[in-house]
Amino acid sequence: MKLINIGFGNMVNSARIVAVISPESAPVKRIISDTRDRGDLVDATYGRRTRAVIICDSGHVILSALQPETVTARLTGKDDKLTKEEENEEEEAG
Repeated sequence: MKLINIGFGNMVNSARIVAVISPESAPVKRIISDTRDRGDLVDATYGRRTRAVIICDSGHVILSALQPETVTARLTGKDDKLTKEEENEEEEAG
């Protein structure tokens, strides 16, 4: 099992991730709303703007304050370290 950091110390099992998408489109907003109503939404943004929506094979949807590209890079193993911007965001929130 490989865990992926999705920001602010939150981790997700990489084997359960089906998609990492941007939250701007109407269908994605509908998915978020429907999942919230079902009780399967995990908001890991700590009050920040949602920048990535992670869809899991269990039907859960996770909201992250990181860019989809950052989450994808961590998922593929190309970016194991936090960028300076992400470190600053976590320090400000902590």
